[in-house]
Amino acid sequence: MSLALYNTATRRKEDFRPIDPSNVRMYVCGPTVYSYAHIGNARPVIVFDLLFRVLSELYGADHVTYARNITDVDDKIIAAAAASGETIRQVTERTTEQYNIDMAAVGALAPTLTPRATEHIDDMVRMIGRLIDKGHAYAAEGHVLFSVASMPAYGALSGRNLDDMIAGARVEVAPYKQAPADFVLWKPAKDGEPGWDSPWGLGRPGWHIECSAMIEALLGRTIDIHGGGVDLIFPHHENEQAQSLCAHDGHPFVNVWMHNAFLDLGGEKMSKSLGNIETVHALLQRFPGEALRYAMLSAQYREPLDWNDGRVREAKGALDRFYGALRAVADIEPDYPDDVPVLAPLMDDLNTPQAQAVLHELATELNKARTLPAKAAAKGALLASGEVLGLLGDDPEAWFRWRPAGAGGLDDAEVERLIAARIDARAARDFAEADRLRKELTDAGISLEDGANGTIWRRAEV
Repeated sequence: MSLALYNTATRRKEDFRPIDPSNVRMYVCGPTVYSYAHIGNARPVIVFDLLFRVLSELYGADHVTYARNITDVDDKIIAAAAASGETIRQVTERTTEQYNIDMAAVGALAPTLTPRATEHIDDMVRMIGRLIDKGHAYAAEGHVLFSVASMPAYGALSGRNLDDMIAGARVEVAPYKQAPADFVLWKPAKDGEPGWDSPWGLGRPGWHIECSAMIEALLGRTIDIHGGGVDLIFPHHENEQAQSLCAHDGHPFVNVWMHNAFLDLGGEKMSKSLGNIETVHALLQRFPGEALRYAMLSAQYREPLDWNDGRVREAKGALDRFYGALRAVADIEPDYPDDVPVLAPLMDDLNTPQAQAVLHELATELNKARTLPAKAAAKGALLASGEVLGLLGDDPEAWFRWRPAGAGGLDDAEVERLIAARIDARAARDFAEADRLRKELTDAGISLEDGANGTIWRRAEV
């Protein structure tokens, strides 16, 4: 079975054929680092982390290059620095570090490359210069703008005509523009803003040029996959494609364009500009990161996802079931399969709801297994499938002892002390004391399970 991916450019699912199977190249638009990432920002991170894992499984981890950029020069960053009294570098370093911590907590592997925009200014200047030389860009009043009219195929990616794009976008009207749809490649730096020397004066790049220049510098003229949220199709990815095609005389830029749908909160797109956001950082104080990831994967990536606490609690319950099955065979070495069961649904454009159904089937098989070989094989299949999905990497005991940040109640040592006292009371046939201790634990949100191998415990649902 081959990997089929939906290509935004062709509007259909296609069998994925890498340019070079020994170096599969994927680029995903990363964060503008000025504040905490919200859970909507985490959707492309989780989606393309999953694709990274699938590609690594298919072609080998050493044969996949995954780049996710960091935009560390932007109007929002400048405003955040002014508001906090920090330097721009302090803002970007602090928020980048927190972003990486939060994304790791939801199970995202570190990309192969994480280029920062400020590290590639020279690459951007060179690409802009080529666009001017080829007649696709022009300098005006310290700015450089891309001439949309110079590219007849502009709009092919988003499927919009030029009039619709102008009407539907916030197009800056400026006297230095030759046409309203022309977009900025370089702009002059204002007083107090960061700036770099260029043939057009002290300034800084426009947003769109950074990804084109970094892809060329790090991955080459043509890449296999370019990903991001559906909101980036226009204008960002449309403009990226225009720049890169024109800079390379029409040489292909991206073979497969992929875009995840929005995350909704209360029926409305989650957005910092709308103010209806849940930050990953805040959610991680209330829920395990794995539960956030499982909840995110409960809908196929091209489908809108309504985000709410109920969905996360359902995810936590599903993971409790899987970890419970693994906990029961903790002393058995897993026998990993040659073919990971969960890959089959993932090969169909990352069908994660079906992949989660496979996890449930595997957990059922593990719970029903009676012989040692059957248990080892079922455990291996469940763990291997979880690993591809970025799940089930925790120790089962640690999973069941997780509690929200700042939660009161009994700590682990006190729980263990009370359980030991209950065991002693039962051994002494002091059942009234044993029942009292069990109630004390239950009232504190601790669930006990007595079995042949002793008593195990877990904290109450979040």
